[in-house]
Amino acid sequence: MKKEFNIRILVADDHYVVRMGVIAIINNEPDMEVVAEAANGTQAIELFNQHKPDLVLLDSRMPLKGGVQAAKEIRNQNPAARILMLTAFDGDEDIHKALDAGAQGYVLKSSTGEQLVPALRAVAAGDNWIPKEVAARLAKRKEFEPLTPRELEVLHELAKGLANKQIADVMNISQHTAKGYLKTILTKLHVADRTEAVTVAIQRGLIHI
Repeated sequence: MKKEFNIRILVADDHYVVRMGVIAIINNEPDMEVVAEAANGTQAIELFNQHKPDLVLLDSRMPLKGGVQAAKEIRNQNPAARILMLTAFDGDEDIHKALDAGAQGYVLKSSTGEQLVPALRAVAAGDNWIPKEVAARLAKRKEFEPLTPRELEVLHELAKGLANKQIADVMNISQHTAKGYLKTILTKLHVADRTEAVTVAIQRGLIHI
């Protein structure tokens, strides 16, 4: 007689070893079953529509489409979808983007199976799952004034090591304007120089390199 499972789960992670480890943890639970696995965000969306799982476990950064974009598209098409992010990124901006995209939980890959399983059950049951360390990171975001899309663009060029004149040339703006953007970015990130600005931006998940 075929065993009945209560929670049907789709696992999406582009790292094979990580994906296999997570699948092993899930399939070891008597009330859970992995019904599909994806290696990128596009595949995750397709497999969700095909299998209609009770829960989607998404890595935040994957090829073709990242987990945040996949979560957004899945929730747009299926508002009742339950999504849990499993990621190595703990920046406040990373967390905010994931939750804003419709994820109901956020778990770090540094978590053990003992921490992951309760998160899966909670989100599948309709609850939210935000661990203390994740909540603390998210709360810290309120201390910073958000950067505009243009300021983020300047920040990306800063991360490439470009000087103000080079940034001005790339963005087709004056050197004076580029300098003004830099000054505003330093103020908003509470830092003293451009190197520190890039470091903080990476830590917070504003940019990825």
